[in-house]
Amino acid sequence: MIMLGVDDANGAVEFYRNVLGFELTTRFEGFAFFNAGGVTLALNEGLARAIPHKTGAVEVILPCENVRTAHAALAAKGVKFLKAPAEVSPGQWAANLKDPDGHILTLFGPA
Repeated sequence: MIMLGVDDANGAVEFYRNVLGFELTTRFEGFAFFNAGGVTLALNEGLARAIPHKTGAVEVILPCENVRTAHAALAAKGVKFLKAPAEVSPGQWAANLKDPDGHILTLFGPA
């Protein structure tokens, strides 16, 4: 399980469910839980309040079948990327973005 502190659970749910397409499995006040393909991604407003500097040297890697296709689909939904798709190792590509709370997310997989 990965838990991220978020300022606004409603806005974060909108992003992870409707933009990234994660399956929302449980939701209650200040919390949301998603099936993120073999791991549970939890969003927690209380964690963001308890730890004021909530982002740091953390990167959530999101495996995908085609980085360029995923990048294009998310860009069409208005997602702004920090780095466009680029080959990071032979045959493996990555593209970086931030969620609404500033957490770094990386699409990773074949071009």
